[in-house]
Amino acid sequence: MTQGGNKGQEWERWRTEFPILEESVYLINNSLGAMPRQTPDALREYTRMWEELGVRAWEESWWNLPRVIGDLIASIIGAWPGTVSIQPNVTTSQWIALSCLAGQERKKIVYSELNFPSVRYFYQAQPDLQVEVVPCPDGMTVPVERMLDAIDENTLAVPISHVIFKSSFIQDVRAVVEKAHRVGAYVILDTYHSAGIVPFSLQELEVDFAVGGVLKWLCGGPGVAFLYVRPDLADRIAPQLTGWLAHERPFDFSPRLELSDGAYRFMSGTPNIPGLFAARRGLEIIQEVGVARIRERSSMLTEFLIAAADAASIPVRTPRNPRERGGHVTLSPERAESVSRHLLSHGFVIDYRPGAGIRVAPHFFNTRDELEHLVAEIGNFLERE
Repeated sequence: MTQGGNKGQEWERWRTEFPILEESVYLINNSLGAMPRQTPDALREYTRMWEELGVRAWEESWWNLPRVIGDLIASIIGAWPGTVSIQPNVTTSQWIALSCLAGQERKKIVYSELNFPSVRYFYQAQPDLQVEVVPCPDGMTVPVERMLDAIDENTLAVPISHVIFKSSFIQDVRAVVEKAHRVGAYVILDTYHSAGIVPFSLQELEVDFAVGGVLKWLCGGPGVAFLYVRPDLADRIAPQLTGWLAHERPFDFSPRLELSDGAYRFMSGTPNIPGLFAARRGLEIIQEVGVARIRERSSMLTEFLIAAADAASIPVRTPRNPRERGGHVTLSPERAESVSRHLLSHGFVIDYRPGAGIRVAPHFFNTRDELEHLVAEIGNFLERE
């Protein structure tokens, strides 16, 4: 058998690990990744431990589980062990990161108008901050020179999305980090739309903080997010949003806060233990397949989808340069919202975003046939209307 045949056989094998692929054309992995077949077993193990061990389950494995899952995430995003803490969501992760910077004279926050809304809302709600929003005239890409010009000596933090959620545009993180550090500002990188689909190393990027979650390309389900803090920075800062898990000796129940070292320093209250059980198998699969190989497969699929859309005269609202494109493609046909409802009713799981179009997000387990059928169904719908 040829090497290409072996690869095709391998991808087909991975498809069997995700039951939803048997029932639908699942193409929205940038919103909620497909659930691995073994995840229900993991949740049954959680309930078994709770049922049989009760509070003793904390000593058995629960207490250390955030560290285990944090290090597993770290191995995927190019971070050192012990630098990734588990959080309930990205908004809370942003909050903890910002709380580490409290008390500084600088009040300026810089981000683009294509940043994810939840992050924008959080910074807009802070009464003492001055937010500067960098315009993006094409509604698709972030002009790096405008970003760099906006970052100055008054800037406290630059919370940016690695991959833009509407268009799949990959921002120039290195350029932003270099300018921010040159003027003494901090970069908070949102990796939610890149972790697991775009290879990167937080060590090499030298960002100060990074946030993300397992909900999307990491196939880990909702309820588990994370916060990375650069190791040489971590011991010099202290979060104001904190809790009992961050204490050096949490079971002393001391009235005085003494922050621990490592990832637990940036945790707060009791973690989502069932969410951590659910998250593990997806992370293990991504680690086993490898993000570099996933990226190679993803680039091929998105390139194929763009070519198919071009042939069907369906506008594309995603960068065509693969180096600037994340894992999804945004299609913008006429009456895109109506088209999206039609696709959903016919077994194609996608989503629609106002001001962008229909987001199609194949993962490594999807096929070109599925993408070809999707484009054909869009054409059939538009012809009938």
